[in-house]
Amino acid sequence: MKLSDLTLTTPYLELDPIFYHESAPTSLKNPRLVSLNPAAAELLGLAPEELSSAETVALLNGQSQLNGSRFYAMCYAGHQFGHYVPRLGDGRAINLGKANGWNLQLKGSGQTLYSRQGDGRAVLRSSIREYLMSEAMDGLGIATSRALAIITSDEKVARERWEKGSIVLRLAPSWIRFGSFEYFFHANRHAELEKLADFLIRESFPELVGAEEPYLKMFAEIVRRTAELIAQWQSVGFNHGVMNTDNMSAIGITIDYGPFAFMDTFESGYICNHTDTYGRYSYDSQPGIGLWNLQRLALALSPLIPQDKLEAELERYAPCFTTKLLELLRAKLGLDEAQESDGDLFRSLFAMMENAQIDMTPFFRTLSRYDGKRSALLSLALSPDPLNAWLDRYDARLSLNTSSTDERHVRMLRTNPKYVLKNHILQEAITRAENEDFTLVNDLLRIARDPYGEHESFERYALPTPPSLNNLKLSCSS
Repeated sequence: MKLSDLTLTTPYLELDPIFYHESAPTSLKNPRLVSLNPAAAELLGLAPEELSSAETVALLNGQSQLNGSRFYAMCYAGHQFGHYVPRLGDGRAINLGKANGWNLQLKGSGQTLYSRQGDGRAVLRSSIREYLMSEAMDGLGIATSRALAIITSDEKVARERWEKGSIVLRLAPSWIRFGSFEYFFHANRHAELEKLADFLIRESFPELVGAEEPYLKMFAEIVRRTAELIAQWQSVGFNHGVMNTDNMSAIGITIDYGPFAFMDTFESGYICNHTDTYGRYSYDSQPGIGLWNLQRLALALSPLIPQDKLEAELERYAPCFTTKLLELLRAKLGLDEAQESDGDLFRSLFAMMENAQIDMTPFFRTLSRYDGKRSALLSLALSPDPLNAWLDRYDARLSLNTSSTDERHVRMLRTNPKYVLKNHILQEAITRAENEDFTLVNDLLRIARDPYGEHESFERYALPTPPSLNNLKLSCSS
């Protein structure tokens, strides 16, 4: 199917006008295509080979409109760094409508009613980061928004410096957030709160339509999905950076990629956002913040669900998170059956990686080929003694496996990626793109889609991060 054949629906606009504001995009000057993602095109039923650059650019720049599309921004509130803000909303994103189960949204497309003092724009570097990272997370099997295409322009946008304006067309099964419910609860608009819950159930939890206690079951599913999502983040060393409640998806997917980072050298308290002065959203704080955010959602849903039942579901968060994380870590270490001592083995692993200053991703990938010979692993450690001591424990644990070494290697190589898009890698692509060379953006898109592949011509991106580029911090405009 061609882009011109795509027809959108706008079910969100069937809600009351308080839920949204119709806002048209503001076009960029001299727009041009940076990248088009075939995998996301297929999600919409589009044939990638039939998507022309000109029509894609026109769509992203708001110069053409798809059949059935209407432009609108969504209203929501949220807790930002722990402080409640009564109204936020899509300040630089405009929705187009829905196709094939995916809601299309232009990020960086200009001011809306909810922009406050913002310019409604996104810059090329932040747009490249979101475009590539959403696809990298999907490549890792982690629930996420997706991205169809990205454009750059000659539009000048002021951030820390003057930069090129850019727009990403991103997709999600739902853009409803924890903060969407908070807006109506704190405004004492309980009728609208119930309408929003009914809409979310119809859109994302259709199996609950007509069920007994549907709002409770919806909340229970959000708790489970959020717990498992954050366990996945922890298992690959992903730091979101801004886990405000307006950045938390009500369907448990990763959204709103800002100053995120994949861990370089393992650092449990790593803070990737330089505005996060007190480390509220540090790597090791993410599981607790997930619960805190769910508690805010529970409060917002309290007019619909009895308090004791909300609390009972919240108590399931920690066991769900722990169960999922242990499952993921056993897979990363190639362990067969669960053992009671596994928790101690995993805790000692992360303590060892921090003490020995080991780069997380190359370590697990090298471990995926471990056959008792330690030289390749020891070369990754600043200090070999902690690693040797941990490998003694690991050898003992592997002796309890029933599968063969070769079988373990196969499983681990499918579990531990060779490539994650670390910030210094993304920055290289951004620097080239700012000089109109988009080659690396498209190369990294292919790597993102297949992070377990060898990609031998990009071997250097699988190496430990150079010390000067280790565990960088970024701004919210990054």
